[in-house]
Amino acid sequence: MSQQETLSETRPEALRWSTANCTISRTMEILGDKWTFHVLREVFVGLRRFEDIRTRTEIPRQVLTDRLARLIDRGLLRRVPYRLPGQRERYEYRLTQAGLDLYPVMVALVQWGDEHLPLDDGPPLIARHRGCGEEVTVTMHCAAGHEPEPREVAFTPGPSAQPRTID
Repeated sequence: MSQQETLSETRPEALRWSTANCTISRTMEILGDKWTFHVLREVFVGLRRFEDIRTRTEIPRQVLTDRLARLIDRGLLRRVPYRLPGQRERYEYRLTQAGLDLYPVMVALVQWGDEHLPLDDGPPLIARHRGCGEEVTVTMHCAAGHEPEPREVAFTPGPSAQPRTID
């Protein structure tokens, strides 16, 4: 066996695959700044109107306009018209199914923050199941129903994985 073969055998499997079509990179193109998560947080807790979101987050008006437009363009939010008596038509922002599918991600971020960036007085919010009142936590499950620990999970190449070309 040549030295080149020996080196490639000891290299981590992940180095053999390109990150050109990385799911995390594509997701972070949409979600990768603090204001986007602030906007989503507000919609998740029930705020739907521009001024309500802006007031609570203190996000600059143009930044909020940009983030809402991006979330609509990417299919996470939809605009729904409403009109208060005597006023012009305005819009509420509602989660689409893709937006709702981010809910466990948001709960996982809160869970991680409460664990690793705790406040002295405890968490400011606790996610609870409306049906029974118990605290909600996010865990990993495999298709067989096991709850693996992080070190028991491996990422393997999927159908769209591309071999990495080494220059």
